Amino acid sequence: MQKYKTNSSNQKIESIMCGKKSISFDKPLVMGILNLTPDSFFDGGQYIDTDSILERAKQIIDEGADIIDLGAYSTRPGAEDIDVEEEWRRMQPALSCIRKALPNAILSIDTFRSELVRRVVREFGACIVNDISGGTMDDKMFETVADLKVPYIMMHIKGTPQTMQSHAVYENLMDELIEFFKERVRQLNELGAKDIIIDPGFGFGKTLEHNYEIMAQLNDFKSLGLPLLIGISRKSMIYKLLGGEAKDSLNGTTALNMVALMGGAHILRVHDVKEAVECVNLYNKMQIQ
Repeated sequence: MQKYKTNSSNQKIESIMCGKKSISFDKPLVMGILNLTPDSFFDGGQYIDTDSILERAKQIIDEGADIIDLGAYSTRPGAEDIDVEEEWRRMQPALSCIRKALPNAILSIDTFRSELVRRVVREFGACIVNDISGGTMDDKMFETVADLKVPYIMMHIKGTPQTMQSHAVYENLMDELIEFFKERVRQLNELGAKDIIIDPGFGFGKTLEHNYEIMAQLNDFKSLGLPLLIGISRKSMIYKLLGGEAKDSLNGTTALNMVALMGGAHILRVHDVKEAVECVNLYNKMQIQ
């Protein structure tokens, strides 16, 4: 159950539960990305054996991240569609070695498939479910999350990873996003799910202009009274504006992460944990002046 306290400038969500672990939002958190895919847009293919996976997981924790986010299905535009068995084949050994080596780590599973969620929780215990589809690509996801009582990250997308960029049309972008979250959250609440985090879905069915419109209006999401996750790490919205490629986009990522924190972000989802943690530390220092 989420608890709330309010000050004059921002609503602060205190905590949610992931199994027996409490996740506090007294200060912004950092989620480190661990891609188990061969084709993700930035680091695809780097972490496909247990040694490299475990090394990356330890790096994420050592650099100060609060959560490790594991993804076994690439969601870059036009990515190959794989079945749940292939997704599980990639995910299961990674979870096995991380749970053994880092038993206290809070894990997030980046998947839109309820069957995978049930397998993960049954074999490895409670985790955060990070669903890029906001429940739109699996009609059993909401009842699964509610039944398992696990935290749920609801991201906004139009279409699927294979079609989303052809669906990037809105009459009123922010109004549509807010209404999407209100309706989907209502459905989850009716099933008994309460520990919900929202993610605007930068780049998922949005143009460059849409992404910066959302970034400029993050404060609008405070009306939902839910924790806000921002994931813009090394995305094309940065290098298409500034030039270069994903590998050249760390500076732009850090700049926008600070903008996100000032707009009310509770979680930064990033490839570069050390830099994001430094960003959070600088932001926190400003809050006590």
